[in-house]
Amino acid sequence: MSSPSSAASAASAASAAAAAAATLKSLPTDMELVLKVIPMPADCNANGDIFGGWVMAQCDLAGSVIPARYAKGRQATVAVNEFIFKQPVRLGDILSFYSKLVRVGRTSITVTVEVFAERFRAQGEYIKVTQATFTYVAIDDNGRPRPIEQPAA
Repeated sequence: MSSPSSAASAASAASAAAAAAATLKSLPTDMELVLKVIPMPADCNANGDIFGGWVMAQCDLAGSVIPARYAKGRQATVAVNEFIFKQPVRLGDILSFYSKLVRVGRTSITVTVEVFAERFRAQGEYIKVTQATFTYVAIDDNGRPRPIEQPAA
């Protein structure tokens, strides 16, 4: 039977290995950069990390960029289909938000958003910190869904 300290050491080593494996030397080339932002001290929680809700709000903004091209008018977030916090976001991180079109429906558009952090002390290395999928719906002046012009095939 292992001692609590050796179990903690093993968990710490596994965590460090996972973090090292997640470090990237480049950003995605198959997605579009839609937002770049640096969180500030007002965005921190009591642990010194950035509030998850702040990250979610930025992802929603980033996710709305591509659908706006299709909606050509008002749109609203109708669903957060998936949201995964993979690593904490830290004060001073340079965050890059990448998005890609998943689906264009009759009234809705679904996109994925991936967020990469360039740590303040590790410039030129990137860590995927968040991934999400959002669905937006085109709406009319009364807030009701309206058809989207379908993209050429």
